[in-house]
Parts: sequence; structure tokens; C-alpha cells
Amino acid sequence: MAARIPVGLVGVTGYTGMELTRVLAGHPGLELVRATSRSEAGKTLASLYPYLSGPGDLGRMGALTVTQPDPADLAASCKLVFLAVPHKTAQEIAAALIEKGVKVVDLSADFRLRDKDTYEKWYATPHTQAKLLAEAVYGLPELYRAQMKQARLIANPGCYPTSAILGLLPALEQGLVRTDDIVVDSKSGTSGAGRKAGVGTLFCEVSDTFRAYNLTRHRHTPEIEQEVSLLAGETVALSFNTHLLPINRGILSTIYTRLAKPLSLAEAHAIYAERYKDEDLVRVLPLGTLPETRFVRGTMFCDIGLAVDERIGRLIIVTSIDNLCRGASGQAVLGANLMLGLPETQGLPLAPLMP
Repeated sequence: MAARIPVGLVGVTGYTGMELTRVLAGHPGLELVRATSRSEAGKTLASLYPYLSGPGDLGRMGALTVTQPDPADLAASCKLVFLAVPHKTAQEIAAALIEKGVKVVDLSADFRLRDKDTYEKWYATPHTQAKLLAEAVYGLPELYRAQMKQARLIANPGCYPTSAILGLLPALEQGLVRTDDIVVDSKSGTSGAGRKAGVGTLFCEVSDTFRAYNLTRHRHTPEIEQEVSLLAGETVALSFNTHLLPINRGILSTIYTRLAKPLSLAEAHAIYAERYKDEDLVRVLPLGTLPETRFVRGTMFCDIGLAVDERIGRLIIVTSIDNLCRGASGQAVLGANLMLGLPETQGLPLAPLMP
């Protein structure tokens, strides 16, 4: 059996870091040899996450001691490093690692936007690595698989953008819908807000209620517009609206578009099924079936359902993903697999966490 490839994780204490440890714990080709946290250095992974206790590889991973983030140590120990840290923090770490010959998958927003000015406008902070910004590959395999295999730096897509872009991809590629009337209405579980304590995500503030937030100003808006504009071959401005669900994990996006010409539901479904027939991680559901978050929980799948309102000429696209797995950590591991020459879906969870 071939030795597993050593990888590191910067930022092990957030939800994306936690999910990365879950995915890597069962990965036959990757071995987590460094996990870093400024606040929890000196502790073992098992003391932070008791599920990393037990025999064999699981116990060995749990026994790993958390260290302070040190690019020199990471470079000496790892072939690839995952950056599960906030935006702005990732820029300098990524640059230091790449300079030392280490591949990087960045889960922050620091390298997703190709235009430096757009990044600085939406994230209100300078971008100091413009050269790497131009080099980074957007880590959505359905669009950039070939480029990801050659990349030194992958910008892991945001969770909301993954659900929106995959939903719109066939419609825009085939010119099925107008580009001037697209509304993306998305709902996410509370883990999408991160693990940092805040009043807005307290149990009593989230349970038994449903609310919209960041209307007209969500930072994922330019990321979605960037990618769908490339698909459409023209500049697309859309309405992106977000809501907080009283669930832990999952995203459901309902995308409202206006048809460019009359189209039946059967015709639309056939186009989507053809586009994704060779994509293992996108499931175009049978006619009459719409996605639910529970059926993708903890998995890498994006489920897609369709409806056509012929009365008013709209194609309605519904997508569902797990925001932590397909929308973050699992997708990062998929990117690492491609960068390191491993099978694309190796070690990735495909059965949902039930019930």
C-alpha cells in the first residue's frame, strides 16, 4: 500500500476545520500531519474533537498535537496545506507556503475574485497578493477540472456560490434564460455563519424562526456574478438574497429565471441531465422531484430539481448542498485530490448523515 501524502490544516477550530478533520479521518490517500490554531496550540485533536478517538488511523490522527501556524514547519512537513482561516489572514500564509513549493487550498475568500478592486470593495481590506490572485484556480471541478489538476493554489468556492453556479450552469451555457432577470433566493443552516460566538446565532435566536439577512450586500454576490458572467459570455448582474434556517447544516437555493424562449419542463430536464451525466457529484433529480437538505447532509452531492412556469415563462431551479462538505471542506479535499493526482472523489463522503 502506497504511503499517504502528508497534508496540513491551518485553522482547525472552526466548523470548516472540524469538517476537514472528519473527511480526512477516512481518507486513504491523505494523512493529516499538521493542524494549527493560535488559541488551542498544545492540545491534541482528540481533546478538541472526541470523535477522533479510537483504534488505528483515527486514534493516530486524534493524538496529533495542535501547533502554532508556522509556514516553515508546514513546508517542511506537508505537500499541501488547507487554509481554513478568515479572509485577509490567508493571503500572506498562502504566499509564504507557495514560495516554499507547497500546494495550497484556500477556503477563505481571498483568492476567489479575479479582480483586485472588486475584492477590496466587497471585503473592505487591501489585497497584497495580486500575482497569486491572477494565478489562483477557482475550485469548482464541473468548470475548471483540468486547471485544478495543474494548480499550485486553489480558491475553494463559497457555499452559496456553489449552489447557485451549479444550478445556473446548464441554463446559461445553453442560452435558455435571459441574463437580465435572475433572482437567487438561498437559505442556509447556521453553521454557515461560522463557529465564532455571536448573539445572532445563539440557539434561542435561531430556533423556531426564519429570517433574511444581508439583503443586497452579501459578499458572495460578486463571486456568483463573476462565474455566471463567464458562463453567459456577458456581464450578469443578479439579485442574490440570503436567509438563515433553523438547522445546523445545509443550503437550499431557489433560482428564478426568465426563459429566453418557450421551453417545456421535459426539455429543460433533458438539457440538465445531459450536461451533468458524467458528473458524479451532481444529481439531476427525476421530473417532479425537488431537492431537500436532508438528502445531501454530510455529502458531496449537489441535487438539482426543476420547474417550468409556462404561464409566465420562468424556469425555476432548486439546488441543495451541504454547506460544510460540498460547500467547503469536502470540496477542498476534492481540490487537493486533483492537485495531487489522486482519484477525484477519493475519501469523500457520499452517503448522507441521517436522519
